Amino acid sequence: MKKGQDTHLIAIVDDDKSVQSALQDLVEADGFSARTFGSAEEFLESGLQRKMVCLITDIRMPGMSGLDLQARLKADGNKTPIIFITAHGDARVRIQAMREGAVEFLMKPFDDQVLLSRLHAALDM
Repeated sequence: MKKGQDTHLIAIVDDDKSVQSALQDLVEADGFSARTFGSAEEFLESGLQRKMVCLITDIRMPGMSGLDLQARLKADGNKTPIIFITAHGDARVRIQAMREGAVEFLMKPFDDQVLLSRLHAALDM
């Protein structure tokens, strides 16, 4: 995979700039192109929903939550794999996210290699 190719675009949605930066560096070092967004609304306004191959998003954010974003994408017919990351997960939220089609639900802090392996697995589906 060549860096910069839209065919390998990973969207990262998190309200924490340091998390955005770290995740962008991680996935770009693995050969993907990444775009970061500080909110679900900012991501939706970008128009990139159909160009991304995977979405990595936080659960709790100001405004629209990660679960709300998942529901919106699903309602729009978007089947892009979603990996949730959160510092505030509970069993109910995890079950809801997975039931609605998430491919992974990782608790912060998580191992970088675990995230990358889940990302590759999601793209192989």
